[in-house]
Amino acid sequence: MQQTENLNIEAFDAMPTPEEIHARLPLSEAAAQTVVEGRRALTRILDRQDSRIFVVVGPCSIHDAAAGLDYARRLKTLADEVADTLVLVMRVYFEKPRTATGWKGYINDPRMDDSFHIEEGMQKAREFLLAVNELGIPAATEALDPIAPQYLGDLIAWTAIGARTSESQTHREMASGLSTPVGFKNGTDGSVDTAINAIISAASPHSFLGLNNQGRSAVVRTRGNRYGHVVLRGGGDRPNYDTVSVAMAEQALAKAKLAQNIVVDCSHANSYKKPELQPLVMHDCVNQIRLGNRSIVGLMIESFIEAGNQPIPADLSKLKYGCSVTDACVDWPTTEKMVREAREALRGPLTGRAVQ
Repeated sequence: MQQTENLNIEAFDAMPTPEEIHARLPLSEAAAQTVVEGRRALTRILDRQDSRIFVVVGPCSIHDAAAGLDYARRLKTLADEVADTLVLVMRVYFEKPRTATGWKGYINDPRMDDSFHIEEGMQKAREFLLAVNELGIPAATEALDPIAPQYLGDLIAWTAIGARTSESQTHREMASGLSTPVGFKNGTDGSVDTAINAIISAASPHSFLGLNNQGRSAVVRTRGNRYGHVVLRGGGDRPNYDTVSVAMAEQALAKAKLAQNIVVDCSHANSYKKPELQPLVMHDCVNQIRLGNRSIVGLMIESFIEAGNQPIPADLSKLKYGCSVTDACVDWPTTEKMVREAREALRGPLTGRAVQ
């Protein structure tokens, strides 16, 4: 018999099941409390029962656990300081979508040498998330691989679906079963239609092939996720955080009979991937809220200890501590300034925004 399958497969390497990884690194009581309280705060903001604004802030990607936890400790202190006005959620991104080639992230290649020890990366990712949550800071991530949530989903408070995957049926189905609120980014052309269709799809029940905790193929049947919302990240060579773009997004959501919940990503096309412009984007959005905008419920910032980014060297000892290896970020002093200024500007105007 001629072979007709697996013609381009080199190997099937064993991977620990979600159940095995959970057993090695079980959810602690402290981490569970952070996750539950983080999700509760976010859903209350989306339901307009909490007048605060949430801010997803952190490195473009995690590549160094020590630097990441250093950042998380700083963020926890800042989060406590501004908690009366802002809910800070740490951006903990382990998977990086690639247009062509490049480092695919901490889970896929934790050693950053193209050795692709995914089994090691998944365990390290869970270990890192446990540590972040045990510090008392909730975590946000981008869901890229549809299997990864079975390994890590119990430690996530907010999930993003990227501009390139919001149109994917696989990711819409996955989002319908996630336990977190989900932000769908607008398309790379700047249109919100893809995100709106994704919100509608994810709110509905779905049945699809997936993996259970024992690592067996299963038919996954979901209830639907009613906490989908739009993330404006710019596109089509222009930003879309301005008042006109936000108003148009509001109208599109209203036409689709969806809650007018909008998160603005201060990075990506909204700042032309220039980190020094992120504070200007955030200042503009904060000013919109001060002047009466009620649809902007969240903001996103790409931030790390050091400003900018760096290429991955052959000698990893040459890596600059606390500096991104993917998109460029604002540094920690700039992050503190952005968050504190937003808190001061919004302390009064947020009063009465919630509907009890």
